[in-house]
Amino acid sequence: MPSDDLTFDLYNPKPLLIIVSGTSGVGKDAVLKGLRRRNLPLHFVITATSRPPRPDEVDGKDYFFFSKENFEERIKNHEFAEYALVYDQYKGAPRWQIDEALLSGQDVVIKVDVQGAATYRGLYPQAVLIFLLPKTKDEWCGRLKARNTETPEDFNLRIETAKQELKQIDMFDYIVVNADDLLEKAVDDIVEIINVEHHRVHHRKLL
Repeated sequence: MPSDDLTFDLYNPKPLLIIVSGTSGVGKDAVLKGLRRRNLPLHFVITATSRPPRPDEVDGKDYFFFSKENFEERIKNHEFAEYALVYDQYKGAPRWQIDEALLSGQDVVIKVDVQGAATYRGLYPQAVLIFLLPKTKDEWCGRLKARNTETPEDFNLRIETAKQELKQIDMFDYIVVNADDLLEKAVDDIVEIINVEHHRVHHRKLL
């Protein structure tokens, strides 16, 4: 007869905080939309920003759009887990979205720039940090130009910023390549990372 104290109910995965980051124009929004289409049990934190919405963006769905003055007032009220001033525009993650989802046992996915990812590494050392890369520099430059939202000065600034951001890649746990016409492959890779993290013997403990 097996011992009475033998147990097989050891699989009890903890909620993950998954940070998806990368340089501007690498396709972070597209990858997150791909993840949403999978209907996985994930909570996607909606980022707040002080920049105006682009024509295809919806307030409360793609971003929370606040004026710069409103954003600064919310900073004073400690409403953000983290925030950053990037290209003269604020971006931040509402604190309550993260805490409530983790407490409910849901995995949380946040899209941030590299500066924001560094902040989360300090706030949540056990977070899973994923860095998105294009397949080539030409692919990346083509995406920035296709957005048709960059002045020549903005474009050059993003190039220089990307050079600095790539120097921080050792801070991340995983690299995922988001190549042109292979978006679903990038999404598959992130889903596989999440699955692997949930099968670690020593879970990442966030709470």
